[in-house]
Amino acid sequence: MTAATVETVPPAPSQMREVGEVLARALHDDPHWLWILPDESRRTQVLPWFMKACARYCQKHGVVHTTAGKVEGAALWIPPGKYPPSVVGMILAGMILVPVKFGRAALGRLMSGVNYAVRLHKRDAPRRHWYLSTLGVEPPRQGQGIGSALIQPVLARADAEGLVCYVETEKERNVRFYRRHGFEVVVESDVPNGGPHMWTMRREPQG
Repeated sequence: MTAATVETVPPAPSQMREVGEVLARALHDDPHWLWILPDESRRTQVLPWFMKACARYCQKHGVVHTTAGKVEGAALWIPPGKYPPSVVGMILAGMILVPVKFGRAALGRLMSGVNYAVRLHKRDAPRRHWYLSTLGVEPPRQGQGIGSALIQPVLARADAEGLVCYVETEKERNVRFYRRHGFEVVVESDVPNGGPHMWTMRREPQG
């Protein structure tokens, strides 16, 4: 299967729970989430809720693509001029419950990572750009072109608009994936306070 054979669509409101669950499974072993939520049972419980809230936010304020029919992955984008995310929008998406869901220690790690990423993001991305906040594919379906298909519509749109795309990742294999799509590493470093190794990447408009 290739990206050209995967049909992508915006998810229906009724699919948002499924989107959150698929993204949670895709990111369950991600170093970012292993650091924030090291207890596996806690991570299994919290991550689907958090991913659903992120997807709801991006559906309302940005762009979300999933696979047609069965949800096998999703790409969540924040559009030009909308970064950093709206605090009010995040609250309405359900993130007001983050302190309760995560607990004090995990919340501290989450905010440490977010603050570091935001600082780099604001420094290294232009004011108007597309931000790929989350990309995930159902683990058994990874490596089959689904991730490429999910990000292609916005990459094409960014090219047409002459805009930069930006992403962060904590997995080295994802660096290779994003490079194939025109991204280049801007910063490679460790997240402060014991966080994981991290890459920030930027893609100039193509064509």
